[in-house]
Amino acid sequence: MAGRRPAGRPRRVLAGLAALLALGLTAAACGSDSDGGGGGAGAGTAGASATTSAGGTLTVADAGFTESKILAEMYAAVLKKAGYKVDRTSVQQTELAQSSLEKGTVDAMPQYVATYADLLNSKVHGPDAASVSSPDLQKSLAALRPLATGLGLTVLDPADAVDQNAFAVSKTFATQHNLKTLSDLGASGQTVKIAAGPECETRPFCQPGLEKTYGIKISEIVKTGVDTPQTKAAVKDGTAQLGLVLTTDATVTDYDLVVLTDDKKLQNADNLVPIVNTKSLTPQVSTALNALAPVLTTADLAELNKKVDAQREKPADVAKEYLKSKGLLS
Repeated sequence: MAGRRPAGRPRRVLAGLAALLALGLTAAACGSDSDGGGGGAGAGTAGASATTSAGGTLTVADAGFTESKILAEMYAAVLKKAGYKVDRTSVQQTELAQSSLEKGTVDAMPQYVATYADLLNSKVHGPDAASVSSPDLQKSLAALRPLATGLGLTVLDPADAVDQNAFAVSKTFATQHNLKTLSDLGASGQTVKIAAGPECETRPFCQPGLEKTYGIKISEIVKTGVDTPQTKAAVKDGTAQLGLVLTTDATVTDYDLVVLTDDKKLQNADNLVPIVNTKSLTPQVSTALNALAPVLTTADLAELNKKVDAQREKPADVAKEYLKSKGLLS
């Protein structure tokens, strides 16, 4: 993510800064920008919502990474079905994306609940403001919604799909030590090396959190990045026993790895959610975008990311195919 990325992925929320504010790692996961989206120059000029009645024009933005592009294409498709003309743009700079949403030059954009709550809280209350997000989705939403409202934005219904940090081990290592959860790993007494970004050493959702919450003994960080092929390969070949990946990465099993369940909920509730400029909001917009909430799952999103990143399909094609499979598009 330019932003997802929590544990710190530079692609998430509006862009990389959001990830730092929320989970604070720095990573390049959640999917690469495989179809070369733009960097945000068009956000200030592309089709603002001159009218938001059915048949008007709306601008939907992504944050420049695969996952965000797929979601933005879904938003565009369901809004077109609802009778709108939709312009698409890509905005990778956090400050520009946020200002564009507030001004209405971008009408809608996919975000992540916990990460976005902390981003807006820092914007409103200053960079030293304490985190308002949590592993509890409803608590994170309760913190996010008034912050968004104060900035002229509306938070629609979050999907079940959640993009979080996850920790994987090889199937062999899991079998040897009977591991299914992170608590199992802590209870096993095994000392492990973790393949991750260098920030893992100090970030609360990585090494410190694993040690404090689960009692996991970490001897070394193998600096391969967050959810990179190098990270997964390091765990597969035994260079590291634990690797920092993402919940929406469908390629983890390709490396014969398994994700250990975050059974004590160390990670925050980064469910995907549409953010809309309130002046652009109509019942048709709400209905169209909220239709995704009960449908989209984490597993679905992982497979969609894989189709773009591994199979080189276009985000727009992947999005439309998925919506048709769920009866949301004809």
